[in-house]
Amino acid sequence: MRLRHVKGAKEKIKNHPEFIIDHHKGDDLFLDEKIDEKPIHIEIGMGKGQFLFTLAKRNPEIQFIGIEKYDSVIVRALEKVIEEPLDNLLFIRGDANFLLEFFNENSLERIYLTFSDPWPKNRHEKRRLTHHRFLKMYDTLLKPNGEIHFKTDNDTLFNYSVESIKSYPMTLTYLTHDLHRDDTHFNVMTEFEEKFIKLDKNINKFVAKF
Repeated sequence: MRLRHVKGAKEKIKNHPEFIIDHHKGDDLFLDEKIDEKPIHIEIGMGKGQFLFTLAKRNPEIQFIGIEKYDSVIVRALEKVIEEPLDNLLFIRGDANFLLEFFNENSLERIYLTFSDPWPKNRHEKRRLTHHRFLKMYDTLLKPNGEIHFKTDNDTLFNYSVESIKSYPMTLTYLTHDLHRDDTHFNVMTEFEEKFIKLDKNINKFVAKF
């Protein structure tokens, strides 16, 4: 993935520790000092943050945490909360490979995976966020009956992810290959989703539990 460089992104991230934690391997995030006793929902690979920002505004009783490793992407989400601060929204600039360093066991109620990188080459399979090595992390971090919400335009990745979920094993509680032809009353769109809907591309979604 080629990203457009955003001038001053690193400095802006560094200057706003009240909204964003810049994680380095082995760091202690001290999340307990930054969040209230609220249910925690996270989004892995949150991009520019539109999806999570909208959810946080609608659901002040939930603590939302977005994780993104690219400066030039997460800074756009940071700009949103600088302009309109939300008490229940926090970002981590970090790599999903280190999730177990970010959160305590059985501390999360929901994980959102929205329009994740499909990593289409076979040799990159372990990088997919629905590979078994990631599912094992989610299993550790989610509370009993915690949920994974997965949404993508990529049909191949979706089919792979469904099989990965079933073989872990997990239970699928919701599945559709065309979300926008179903009841989308509670659907919150990402930037990618808005683009694909204009192109009349179907959107896949599932909800799963361990």
